[in-house]
Amino acid sequence: MRGLIALTVVAVWLAVMAVGGPTFGRIGEVQTTDRTTFLPDSAEATRAVEWQSRFSASDATPAVVVLEAEAELSPQDAAPLLGDLRSAEVGGRSVVDGTVVGPLPSDDGRALELVVPVSSGVDVEAAVEELRDLGAAALERGDLAEGVTVYVTGPAGFAADLTEAFGGIDGVLLVVALLAVLVILVVVYRSVLLPVSVLLTAVAALCAAIVVVYQMASAGVIRIDGQSQGILSILVIGAATDYCLLIVARFREALSEGLDRWGAVRQAWRRSVEPILASAGTVVVGLLCLMFSDLNSNQALGPIAASGIVFSVLAAMTLLPALLGFLGRAAFWPVMPKQLPTRTGPEAEGRAGYPFWSAIARWVRRRHRPVWIVTTIALALGCLGVAQLQASGVPESSLVLGPSEARDGQEAIARHFDAGSGSPTQIYIDQASADDALDAVGVSPGVASAYATADDGGPAGPRAEPRVVDGRVQISVTLADPPDSAAAEQTVVELRSTVHALDAGSVVGGPTATALDQQATAQDDVRKIIPLVLAAILLILMLLLRSIVAPVVLVATTVLSYGTAMGVSALVFNGLFEFPGADPTVPLFGFTFLVALGVDYNIFLMSRAREEVARLGVHDGMTRALTVTGGVITSAGVVLAATFAALTVVPIMFMVQLGFIVAFGVLLDTLVVRTLLVPALAHDLGRWLWWPSVLFRRGRPG
Repeated sequence: MRGLIALTVVAVWLAVMAVGGPTFGRIGEVQTTDRTTFLPDSAEATRAVEWQSRFSASDATPAVVVLEAEAELSPQDAAPLLGDLRSAEVGGRSVVDGTVVGPLPSDDGRALELVVPVSSGVDVEAAVEELRDLGAAALERGDLAEGVTVYVTGPAGFAADLTEAFGGIDGVLLVVALLAVLVILVVVYRSVLLPVSVLLTAVAALCAAIVVVYQMASAGVIRIDGQSQGILSILVIGAATDYCLLIVARFREALSEGLDRWGAVRQAWRRSVEPILASAGTVVVGLLCLMFSDLNSNQALGPIAASGIVFSVLAAMTLLPALLGFLGRAAFWPVMPKQLPTRTGPEAEGRAGYPFWSAIARWVRRRHRPVWIVTTIALALGCLGVAQLQASGVPESSLVLGPSEARDGQEAIARHFDAGSGSPTQIYIDQASADDALDAVGVSPGVASAYATADDGGPAGPRAEPRVVDGRVQISVTLADPPDSAAAEQTVVELRSTVHALDAGSVVGGPTATALDQQATAQDDVRKIIPLVLAAILLILMLLLRSIVAPVVLVATTVLSYGTAMGVSALVFNGLFEFPGADPTVPLFGFTFLVALGVDYNIFLMSRAREEVARLGVHDGMTRALTVTGGVITSAGVVLAATFAALTVVPIMFMVQLGFIVAFGVLLDTLVVRTLLVPALAHDLGRWLWWPSVLFRRGRPG
C-alpha cells in the first residue's frame, strides 16, 4: 500500500514536469522589458505616458541609428540605408511605425542620426536585430562610404541588448546551477543515486512553479521580466535542495537507528516537517512583504518567488520521501549508512557519529564568551563598508556587462551630438503657460534644445501652431547630457521644479524621468519593506520557538550578518569590479533573501536545539544540536550559495551584484553566524535564551 501511494506521488510529479518543461521555454512570451509599466500609477513619468498616448496614436519605441566616420558625411550618404530602414520587416510586419526622422547631420559633419520608431506590433529585440543586419548588409555591399560605422542604439537598442543578456537565463543559468548542486552533493554524500533524486525533486518544484507563474502572467495578475525569472529558478533549486538535505539527514539517522526504509521515511518526514514549514514560512512571508512595494516589478517578485518556495516544500515533502522509500539504503550507495551502536550521553553520541562537528561544538561551548565577542566585532567591522555602497542607480548603458552596441552607439552620439539626442524628455503643460515654460526651459542648464510640437510631431513655429490636446501642449526637450546619466536626472529634477511653478498640473516624462522615478520609488520601498520583513519573521520565530529572547537574538545576528555582507560587497563592487554603482533595489532584494534565508539555517539549528535541550539540558542540548546539524546545514548553505553564485553568469550588473551578495551572505550565515555566533550566545545566555517558554522554566545546566 505504501509503495502504491509513493508510486502515485512520483507519477503525479512526472506529469507536472511534462507540462512544466515546455512552459519553461515559453515564459519569454509573457515577459516585459518596458520600465514604465513597473512604475506606480501615481508616478509623474507614468502620468506623462498617459499624456503621450493622447498626443500620439503610436506607442512606438524609438531606435536611433548612428553613422559615424572620420571623414565628413552628408545626408545623401545615408540614403541607401534610409530606404532599407523604411522597408524593414519582421515576421511579415513593418518595423517602422510612422516616419523615419533624419538623417540629421552633426555639427562636426562626421556623424548622421536617424530615429526609427519601432512598432509595438513587433518584438523589439527582433526589430533591432533586423535594423543592425540592414546596417551590416549596407556596409558589406559598399552602399555606405568607406570607414563608416553603423550603430543601433536609443531606448529600443538598450531594450534589445538587455533582453539578449537575459536570454542566458533560459539555458546557461539553469545548467550552471544544476551542475554546481550536483557536484556539491556528490562530494558531500559520495553517492550517485541520492544527488539525482534531490535534483529531480528540485527540477519538479521548478516546473510546477513555472506553470503557475506563466498562468498568472498570462492572466495579467503579475508582470514578469527576465530578472524575476532568473531569481525564481535559482531560489527554487537552492531552497528545494536545502529542504531535501534536511530530510535526507533525518532519513540517514533513522536508518542508522535500525528502522526499515518506510519506517525511516515516516520518521524523517515527521521530524523534518516542523522546521521545514517554519523555514519556508519565513521565506514566503518575507517575500510577500514585497507586495507592499510601489514598484510593480517588486510586487510581482513577491508572489513569483513565494510560489517557488511553496512548490519547493511540496516537492521535498512528497516526491523525495517517495523516492527515498523506493531506494532505501541504496540511495547512499556506495557509502551506505550502517546501524550505529547504542550510545550514552551527548559527548559519546556526538563523537561516534559526527567527530568534526562534535569538536567544533565542544570548543564553542568552552570558549563561548570570547567566541561571540570576537565574532561580533569582526562582523561589525565588515558593516562599515556599507557607507561605500552607491545604491542610487546606475546608467542604463552600464546595466549590460560586456559588449553592447547600444552603449557604443550612445557614446558615438555623445561624441558628435547633444548627448540626449534620440531620447527626449517630454513636458505636458497647460496651453496658457506653454510659452513661459518654453522660454524658461530653453535657458535651463543641461538643456540643449526645446520646442513645442506641432501636429506632425515636429517643431511648432511660424508655419505650424503647437498641437493642443485637452488644453495642454507638448514640449520636447533634448538634454545636453546622456539620458541615463546623473547629470541628466538632475536636469529633469530642475525642469520639474520650473514647470510645476508655472502649472501645478504639468508633468515631465521620458526615459530619464522614468529612471529617476523608478530610483526614488525603490529607495522609498527600502525604508518601508525592511521593517515589515523583520516584524513578520520575528513573529514566526516566536511562534515556532515559543520564546521571545531566542527570536530576537536570531534576527539580530542575521541582520548583523546582512550588514557585513553588504559592507564587504560594496568594497568588492567598488574596488575589484569597479562598478559605477548599484540599482536601488539591490539592498532591498539582498535584505529580503539574506534575512529570510539566513534565518532558515538558524531555524534548522534552533528547532533541533529545542528538541535536544528538553532532553539533555541547556548546554548539552545546544552542543548536541550543533553537532548533528553542522554537516547538513553547512552542506545546505554551500548549495544555496553556489546556486545564487550562478547568477553571476548572466551579464547583467544587477544579477551579478545580487548573486554575489546572497552567495557571500549565505556562506557568512552558515559558517560564522550559525556555527559560532548563535551557539556561543546560546551558551552564554543559558536558559534565558528560551524565556518565557517551558524550556526556560524547566531549564537545567545540562
